[in-house]
Amino acid sequence: MVDIEKIYQILESNYLGACCELNFKDSFELIVSARLSAQCKDERVNSVTPRLFKKFPNVDSLANANLNEIEEIIKPCGLFKTKSKDLKNMCIELRDKFNSEIPFGLENLQKLSGIGRKTANLVMSEVFGQPSIIVDTHVARITRKIGIHNEKDHFKIEMILQKIVKKPNWSKFCHYLVHHGRKVCFARSPNCEGCCIKKYCKSGNENYGKKRNENR
Repeated sequence: MVDIEKIYQILESNYLGACCELNFKDSFELIVSARLSAQCKDERVNSVTPRLFKKFPNVDSLANANLNEIEEIIKPCGLFKTKSKDLKNMCIELRDKFNSEIPFGLENLQKLSGIGRKTANLVMSEVFGQPSIIVDTHVARITRKIGIHNEKDHFKIEMILQKIVKKPNWSKFCHYLVHHGRKVCFARSPNCEGCCIKKYCKSGNENYGKKRNENR
């Protein structure tokens, strides 16, 4: 059985202070940045959003924006046509249904254009301070490698992690895993030798055993 508490403690000792790496100063900037981050690195998003927020500093201005202007600014983030439509429609919905405020609750957030469960959980955590399991590709991959589950569906992974991780630690656990995935447990050629939780990782131990046998 996976010792999730021990894994959490080790990750915390290595990544204490890990947090969302998107730059934002309010809930509007976070939800926009989170939508832009789909299939795009946070660093790229952070390089684009200063110009975007200077031109469109709030919900109403982005709701009234010309799509071509949004597209031109966010093009480096990829999928810019879809993202620009989602951002404009999301802001129209925020203006017309939620008085230009970011709504509380997963259900309300997921009603917004372009906002899936991962982003909704991120907003609940960062804006409203609610413990949340934020399942991105790093969280899904690493928890699978550790041996916690064998799922690909992110909702199922979220439900599994909710049961085994202490609720006050939900958000931090996910941030630790994201940082671990970016620094050590890469999707391709993970650095198992330099992994702080290798001892508790099913995949890491299997890879180490294979390499050791190959070197004999």
